[in-house]
Amino acid sequence: MDNELKQYLEAMEERLVEQMGDSETRLLTEFHKWASPMELRVRSHAAAFRAMDAEIEDIGVRVKKLEDRPTGT
Repeated sequence: MDNELKQYLEAMEERLVEQMGDSETRLLTEFHKWASPMELRVRSHAAAFRAMDAEIEDIGVRVKKLEDRPTGT
């Protein structure tokens, strides 16, 4: 009886380990499905922010030049 119980518990452990591995695989797959488009969005937003930063910097330079110009008096 003791040997049968040991075999039963080992079989249960094997099934549990297999099911846990399957769960991990499914979770990682779903996370990857979510993360891939999210990463693309973040990259596109980052590019837009860099472009806006460049424009703001350019406007700042132009305003500074206008402020530094001597007036007509």
